[in-house]
Amino acid sequence: MIDLFQLGFMQRALAAGLLIAVLCALFSVFVVLRRFSFIGVGISHSAFGGVALGYLLGLDPTLIAVLFAAVVALLIGFIRRRGRLHEDTAIGIFFSLTMALGILFIGLSGRYNVDLFGYLFGNILAITRGDLIIMAIIAPVIFLLMLSVFKELLFLSFDEEVARASGVAVGPVYYFFLLAMAVTIVIAIKLIGIILVSAMMVLPAATARQMVDRYRQLVWWSVVLAVVATVAGLMLSYYLDLASGATIVLVAGVLFFSSFIYRSLRTRASAEA
Repeated sequence: MIDLFQLGFMQRALAAGLLIAVLCALFSVFVVLRRFSFIGVGISHSAFGGVALGYLLGLDPTLIAVLFAAVVALLIGFIRRRGRLHEDTAIGIFFSLTMALGILFIGLSGRYNVDLFGYLFGNILAITRGDLIIMAIIAPVIFLLMLSVFKELLFLSFDEEVARASGVAVGPVYYFFLLAMAVTIVIAIKLIGIILVSAMMVLPAATARQMVDRYRQLVWWSVVLAVVATVAGLMLSYYLDLASGATIVLVAGVLFFSSFIYRSLRTRASAEA
């Protein structure tokens, strides 16, 4: 294990993985409490359209993906708040449209790009020093901003109308949440891929929810579980020569089902006592 983390690419993978794990875990708390899991799927797949557009225009695909995903996130929020559609319907609309745009942009580029399709599945072992620096700057900023509105987001997750009546700036907090999630998803897709990043927006908190009931404990346990899944997934992917992103998510899945079984057994024991 010591030799493993003496390798430069594994050090970068571990550092980047831990940064993303903490961020995804924090978002997963509000995603689970708000029953908002489909939003991660919608925004992550909208990022694919941005990545494809970046390659078509010859611009930085990550930057274009951030802008693209941010606009889509705001539009989802706007339609949900101003229209007559539920969030899931708005997400479904943009999910299909942005994926179609991504495929269209690929066709217009007239060439197959390995890097482009790498965004679908991720490759945490290919993280560069530049990628790590960007993540090290962005991740703490988003984390601190999320903590600064933690109570408001928690209030919003349970009852938006009561939160508004209590003086919470519901609109700005809601749109901030969507924007912050969009940025987090885009910087995460290079690690675990567009297809898998939505899982890490759900699994940590879903697992912790089986173990604890208090919300502060839910946050910290979500972070711990995400970190464990990332480290264990990286190690297994290296030694077993498996896809790193998929292995991290599968480990997180094993943790979830283990916690679910634990909760079920504990509930049964309490009922029989």
